[in-house]
Amino acid sequence: MDTKKKFELFPRRFGFFPYIFLVYILIPVMQMIKEDGTKQIIGFLLVLIFLLSYRQLYTHIEENSFNYWLVIQILIVLIFSIYYDPNLLFMGYFPANFIGYYSGKKNFYYFYSLLVFSVLFPIVISWNAINPYSLIFMVPFFIIMLISPFGIRSMNRRMDLEKQLDLANEQISYLVKREERMRIARDLHDTLGHTLSLLTLKSQLVGKMVKPQPDSAMKEAKEMEEISRAALKQVRELVSDMRAITIREAIVEVQKTLQTAGIDADITIEMEDGEVALLTQNIISLCLKEAVTNIVKHSDATKSKIAILQDPGTVELTVQDNGKGLHIEQSHGNGLKGMRERLELVDGKWSIASNHGTTIHIVVPIIRKERQKEEIL
Repeated sequence: MDTKKKFELFPRRFGFFPYIFLVYILIPVMQMIKEDGTKQIIGFLLVLIFLLSYRQLYTHIEENSFNYWLVIQILIVLIFSIYYDPNLLFMGYFPANFIGYYSGKKNFYYFYSLLVFSVLFPIVISWNAINPYSLIFMVPFFIIMLISPFGIRSMNRRMDLEKQLDLANEQISYLVKREERMRIARDLHDTLGHTLSLLTLKSQLVGKMVKPQPDSAMKEAKEMEEISRAALKQVRELVSDMRAITIREAIVEVQKTLQTAGIDADITIEMEDGEVALLTQNIISLCLKEAVTNIVKHSDATKSKIAILQDPGTVELTVQDNGKGLHIEQSHGNGLKGMRERLELVDGKWSIASNHGTTIHIVVPIIRKERQKEEIL
């Protein structure tokens, strides 16, 4: 296995930004071309060292080891402005950018002081030779240069806070899910533990009594049936108590989704909320959201129609669009397989038709009716 790390001139996370700044290196290069002899050779060497420091600073921008490269870069800016051309002070924008990445006050103000010195010292020693009119153009650039580290530092601090907030939200979400799983486990244990233990004992007893005491065995079997019905009722109550999305909540979500996608939605709901168990509503809501997701992603539709109708013993969901339709081979994909598996949990049926668009029709029996019958038994 090849463990060699691929070479990168600049870390990919910074995008094209480091490459854009390289254009300004041409200015000191043009200055060195005007020079001659040893001064020219030293100048080009300093440009190369400056380029190396630029690359190293981006590569180790989150490490303390880049301190020395930053000192070298500031010194080169100082040398350029004193021994070559005072206008090369604009190169101070490079170290000013990296100073802003320091989060600690000590290092930040230490290097910021070096930057201020490297900018002001050349101006002081060559004050008499500076054209007063050039100061009108230079001063704004110097002010921006000296302010930029604070702006970059503030931006980086905000980005760090946003990352910490995202991590905190992820941790909170994880803890909430973990607590919910533990609560469900506790409820199942407390609710069903005793019942299942009792069923186990009774099943063993029935096995022993079948031949010698058939009447007593039948009586125990009848009690086991009643216990199992009670256990089934308890499980359904636990599932209903879990946080499940209702059909009306799902309608609000899919309406926003279709509106965002620019698809007109004609929605009809004729349903008594109290007659439909939360488990059934949750299954129908998930199927509805999956169907609308397919419309947005795959149909190229401009109009859609959603109808939820309640009959005496069933709830019917119809989702229709005027899109390009669905091929037969696609009926096994696009989340439809998951929809079919969900409906099997509640004995639901579904069908799909593709003619001038796609129509999905779902019929789910109302579980609440079944629960009422069990309570009577």
